[in-house]
Amino acid sequence: MVSSAIFAPKFNLLSAKIKVAAVSYLNTKPLLYGIERSAVMNDIDLLLDYPSNLAKDLSEGKIDVALLPVAAIPTITGANIISDYGIAADGNVASVSVFSMVPMSEIKTVYLDYQSRTSVRLAQLLFEKLWKQDVAFKPAPENYIDYINGTTAGVIIGDRALKQRTNFEYVYDLADGWKELTGLPFVFAAWVANKELPETFKAAFNTANAEGLQHIDEVVAENPFPYYDLKTYYTENIHYMLDEQKKNGLELFLQMIK
Repeated sequence: MVSSAIFAPKFNLLSAKIKVAAVSYLNTKPLLYGIERSAVMNDIDLLLDYPSNLAKDLSEGKIDVALLPVAAIPTITGANIISDYGIAADGNVASVSVFSMVPMSEIKTVYLDYQSRTSVRLAQLLFEKLWKQDVAFKPAPENYIDYINGTTAGVIIGDRALKQRTNFEYVYDLADGWKELTGLPFVFAAWVANKELPETFKAAFNTANAEGLQHIDEVVAENPFPYYDLKTYYTENIHYMLDEQKKNGLELFLQMIK
C-alpha cells in the first residue's frame, strides 16, 4: 500500500489526543457508529468536515488522521494508511456520478463538484479514457446543480447525488465506469495518518471501524433518508473493507493521476 511513513514523526499518545477527521456524508455513518461507541474515543478528538478540507488540514498538520479522499494521498508528507477500512465500491456506488439531461455523446461541459478531489480526478480520467469525450471542465459554484441542463453536465457526490438520482435523464456512475475501464474496484477514501501512530491505537481503531459494520440496521434507523434505500447503499453499493483487489485499484488510480 501507499506509504511514506518512514519519514513521518512518531505520535506520543500519552501527551495528547489524536485528532481524527472524517466527512459527515451518509457513507461514513457505519464507520463513525463504531468509532463513536468505542473506547478508542478516549484517545481521539473527532471532527467532521468536507473531503477537500480534510486534505488541507492533514497536509498542514492541523489533524493527525483523516478519512482522506485518496487523490490527496500524494500531497501528504508521511502519508500512511492505518486501517483496513475505508470507502470503496466494486461497480455501482450510487453516490458519485455524472448527471446530465443528454446522453454522454452530447455532453460539452462538465461542472466538477468542489467537495472532492478524488471524484473530480476520476471523472476526468473516465471522460478521457473510457467515454473518450473532449469536454470543458468547469469548477462548480455553490448552486451548480441548478445549471445542469442542455449539454452541460455535472459531477455530484455524496448525499446530494443520492437525492438527485431521479431528477436527471442520464446518470453515469463513476465507480461503475472505473470497473468497466480497469476491471478493478475503486477506493474513494481511506484512513490516512500524517505521522507514525502506536500499533495499539491502530488495532483499536480498526476494531472500532469493524464494529460499526455490525450495526447497519441501527445506522439506517438513525438516519432517515427517503431518497434512497440506505440498507442497499451500505450493504451493496459501498464496500468498507479494503481487500487486496481494492488496494490494487487504489495503486492503479494513483499511478494514473501522477
